[in-house]
Amino acid sequence: MASFTKLDDNNIVLAVHALDDKVTQNSEGVEDENVGIEYLTKIHKHSNWKQTYIDKSKRKNYAGIGYTYDAARDAFISPQKFPSWILNEEKCNWDAPVTYPSVLSYKPDGQQDDKFYHIIWDEAGQKWTALDWETPKGSFDWNTSTLSWDSV
Repeated sequence: MASFTKLDDNNIVLAVHALDDKVTQNSEGVEDENVGIEYLTKIHKHSNWKQTYIDKSKRKNYAGIGYTYDAARDAFISPQKFPSWILNEEKCNWDAPVTYPSVLSYKPDGQQDDKFYHIIWDEAGQKWTALDWETPKGSFDWNTSTLSWDSV
C-alpha cells in the first residue's frame, strides 16, 4: 500500500489516500511516486500530490491532514502545537522549550507507582504538568533542576 497526500496551493495536506501497490508501479514493476501522482491527478482532477511513507523512510514524518509539505526540507511537518515550541530541523517535528520529563512511572516522592498520569504542556507556565487520574486535585509540576515531580 502506498500513501499519497492531496495538497492545497500552500502545500497544506487536505487528505491522505492509500493506493494499491499495483497502481503505483511503473512499466518495470517498481513503485514510482510519479505514476501514483498521475493516477490520482486523472481521477481527482487535482495535480498537487506528494507521497508519504508510514515508516518515515522519506520526508521525515507520515503526513496527516493539516500537515505542511516543506519542499526545501522535502519533509512533512505537523502543525505547531504551541507558540513556544521550536522546530527540530533534523526530525522536522516540534520540541517543547523544556525537555519532556524523563521520569514517567514514578510518583513525585520518587517511589515507583503503577498509576497513570496525564502529562500535559502548560504553555502559560512554560512547564510540564502531570495530572493524577485517581485524585481529581492531584497535580504535579516537572522540576527541571531536580528532574523530579513537585506536588502543586
